[in-house]
Amino acid sequence: MNISNVGIVGAGQMGNGIAHVFALAGFDVMLNDISSDALIAAIETITANMTRQVARDRITQDDMDAALKRIKTTTTLADLGKLDLIIEAATERETIKQVIFEDLLPHLRPDTILTSNTSSISITRLASRTDRPEKFMGVHFMNPVPLMELVELIRGIATDEPTFNALKDVVKRLGKVSTAAEDFPAFIVNRILMPMINEAIYTLYEGVGSVEGIDTSMKLGAHHPMGPLELADFIGLDTCLAIMNVLHEGLADTKYRPCPLLTKYVEAGWYGRKSGRGFYDYRGEKPVPTR
Repeated sequence: MNISNVGIVGAGQMGNGIAHVFALAGFDVMLNDISSDALIAAIETITANMTRQVARDRITQDDMDAALKRIKTTTTLADLGKLDLIIEAATERETIKQVIFEDLLPHLRPDTILTSNTSSISITRLASRTDRPEKFMGVHFMNPVPLMELVELIRGIATDEPTFNALKDVVKRLGKVSTAAEDFPAFIVNRILMPMINEAIYTLYEGVGSVEGIDTSMKLGAHHPMGPLELADFIGLDTCLAIMNVLHEGLADTKYRPCPLLTKYVEAGWYGRKSGRGFYDYRGEKPVPTR
């Protein structure tokens, strides 16, 4: 399977990062979102991030100029149907993802590969709602996509070997490393990472430590580059809660029960950095703990 172009559904934090790395690697990219404002913001973000890479001598100005010319945007989902590979990078809600795939199906070429950037949802179940479960996979990029080296590749029960090998080759062409994960809730990275974050929130909830105390302890005591609460804010508390719910429901084990404090923050609309408040308040000059 010769993949030379890619369609990306969703122009948010993950979608624009995925577009960034594909364009730099020489792929033609079509970025889709229901919001034209989101597409404008995505191109601005990609441009700013590439400019930073040029300033740090990671890429040349010519690399940046060529990559930006490879990215096209559209608010019409059907425009992606003619492409070799489609990566869905929408909100981490299964019903939304299912609607996207159902709307795409009538416009696809027979050989188009469908993938989801889901961080936790069953690939087999998503694939079963399409006409090509053998050409459906999970490709889970890490955030921030331009900096993180890993991509998890997840086969559904029906995914065929040529599709898996094609995606392995794509990841290699992006200059990243792939790991194969089985199709179980949250795969590898989030199966380990999210319960750790959830336990940090329980530690705060139970008064064992403060926000700063917990984050400082893990940064200096375990040499983590970011504290778990700071990392939760960076990922998005709504995303953290969604993944914990998938783990809890999918594995039926009480050790994956989301912390009530996490649920409360999400109910308040305090999602972290993207909303201005989470475990830290980001509305001033410097982040301040909210508890």
